[in-house]
Amino acid sequence: MTIAVYSLLLLAALALGSPYWLARMLFSGRYRAGLGQRLGGVPAELRHAVSGRDVIWLHAVSVGEVLAATELVRKLREAKPGWVVAVSTTTATGQRLAQERLADSPVFYLPLDFAFAVRRYLRVLRPRMLVLMESELWPRLIDECAKNGVPVAIVNARVSDRSFPRYMRLRKLWRPFLREIGLFLAQSEETAERLVKIGAPAERVRMLGNLKFDVQAKAATALTQKIAALTSGRRVIVAGSTLAGEEEMLLAAWAGVREEDASAVLLIAPRHPDRFDEVAAKISGSGYACLRCSELTGVAATGGTVLLLDTIGDLASAYKLGTVAFVGGSLVDRGGHSPLEPAQFGVPVVMGPSYENFRKIVEQMMTANGIRIVQDGRELQTALRELLRDRAGAKALGERGQAVSQAQTGATKRTVEALLELLAVSA
Repeated sequence: MTIAVYSLLLLAALALGSPYWLARMLFSGRYRAGLGQRLGGVPAELRHAVSGRDVIWLHAVSVGEVLAATELVRKLREAKPGWVVAVSTTTATGQRLAQERLADSPVFYLPLDFAFAVRRYLRVLRPRMLVLMESELWPRLIDECAKNGVPVAIVNARVSDRSFPRYMRLRKLWRPFLREIGLFLAQSEETAERLVKIGAPAERVRMLGNLKFDVQAKAATALTQKIAALTSGRRVIVAGSTLAGEEEMLLAAWAGVREEDASAVLLIAPRHPDRFDEVAAKISGSGYACLRCSELTGVAATGGTVLLLDTIGDLASAYKLGTVAFVGGSLVDRGGHSPLEPAQFGVPVVMGPSYENFRKIVEQMMTANGIRIVQDGRELQTALRELLRDRAGAKALGERGQAVSQAQTGATKRTVEALLELLAVSA
């Protein structure tokens, strides 16, 4: 695929999709956020932050990638004191979390993958290296970096079950861009093998493990401290990163779950902020009292209450409050989210059958009998009831999951070492 053909295809897709995106921008601030930056407008604060300094540009598309990158950014700054690690994101939620978690880094929106926008940022940042998280492959950005002698690394790289067949069909088109990337640091041996099959030079591919094993939740936030006080003495089911369809299953199961413990509290944290109001309406429509965490007062939660975590950045520490955790995106066909956030606290984890996005992690936990997999809402209710009833069994399940998490740490240190090697070679 030549860069000219890619640009024409991207322009055609943008033109054909413009009515849809214009409508979304008209009715949702989520799609208007950062539009000027996406079109190449470099914010003044970013210009000031990088002026006269060595820069590493790191791109983390959304919340999960920002969390995985947090410790990496910290260790890069330690290794390169005086350097700036500038962080771009694609989503508004990722932007807000990056601003909160990476306060010492300038944060901005990734420009659209057109020459005029990408070149403006490269002229301002003049990065010594571009680091792309997980599966973010932007041909124009990669090509412009190659032309300007900027080394590119893909870290925590993954090629999912869904995307691999597409990459294979288009591998002849992708190969020229993959050969412009200096280093691929894969989460697993499977991903490393897939990268080589789709065209990455084998000598540039390494398997260093998953950065998400190193993610440690920060200390309890002010909000989670308040939730802990409100739920004191009650057992809490934390349902994190839920998607449409899963809240209905949770709420349908809730009456049966409460038969095991009438004082239990359910905490639901939707994956996407633009669904907060929708989920609040579902909870109220199911006949349960809904307390929005953003509006909590000092009133204690009563048994059967459903809390709605309608904030960004609090879920990781909220998992610590859980007696049991359900990890969403897994009872619907969306590939699941990481079970590591609750597992690090020894909280027993329940997931649905769709966990392709974190298959290696889940399989390791399954081998250790450190996670409970359910197939549908009925099995979810059964699992939650059993884990509430069997406290010793739930504790043992959580401890086994926690042991898997702890045994797999160290990927961040290895990744920093590899990136420093690439910098030295490219200097």
